[in-house]
Amino acid sequence: MNTINLSQNLDPGLTEEMPVTITYIRKTYAGSQKLHNKVALITGGDSGIGKAVAIHFAREGADIAILYHPIEEEDAQATSQLIEKENRQCLLISGDLMDHTTPAKAIDTVLEHFGKIDILVNNAAVQKPCDDFTKIPDQQWEDTFEVNVFAIFRLTREAIKRMKPGSSIINTASVVAYQGNGFLIDYSATKGAIISFTRSLSGSIIGKGIRVNAVAPGPILTPLVVSTFPDQNLEDFGKDTPMQRGGQPCEVAPAYVFLASEDSSYMTGQVLHPNGGSIINA
Repeated sequence: MNTINLSQNLDPGLTEEMPVTITYIRKTYAGSQKLHNKVALITGGDSGIGKAVAIHFAREGADIAILYHPIEEEDAQATSQLIEKENRQCLLISGDLMDHTTPAKAIDTVLEHFGKIDILVNNAAVQKPCDDFTKIPDQQWEDTFEVNVFAIFRLTREAIKRMKPGSSIINTASVVAYQGNGFLIDYSATKGAIISFTRSLSGSIIGKGIRVNAVAPGPILTPLVVSTFPDQNLEDFGKDTPMQRGGQPCEVAPAYVFLASEDSSYMTGQVLHPNGGSIINA
């Protein structure tokens, strides 16, 4: 395990304050080397959906670099251990995406360590609910876009310079980009921007042989959800979906495997919707 600072079992990180079960990968998930010897950089790969993606990628034969916020050191170390149990390398890169220099430094670090980058998963995001739109301060709006959108632009810009034909970029959007959310207006706006960014960029770099797609999860039970809505009755989480339940990270990560592998070689500019059955016509 390598840790570089730039500035569990299947359910590690679950504390007494978070007595819920989060499943990152099913015990029955059998990898088939779809990503054999690929190198993937995953932002926010220390927990939640990013963590599930990292473990699935490792089981499929990829080496992993995780870019995580410095305050998430414990989670990052736990995720690294799970990746190494899959007999793959894990490079931990600590950095704050609010720092404009972090994306370029992260890409350079991956190249220095692994010699290449085949897959970029732009997954890190922040959200802060507010029940009154008029009370959202300018700074919150700017910070949300800084992490959720501007950092993706900077990371992707640097990665494309080093990627070879056959590489894949996968952005994490959200069902709220299509349905909206009155408590997460700034967050929803960033996810809408990510959809447009994905579609526009895919056409721009198609000649380079690099595919750009996105995943727009519905209500997925993650540590971010638990910490963002501490008073919410988690038994009711996701009950407004056709499946009437929230999803698990292990039910989303295989979509990223598909988009990262040759199985999706005829797809670019597309969005996958693991959302519990909600119909998205956009």
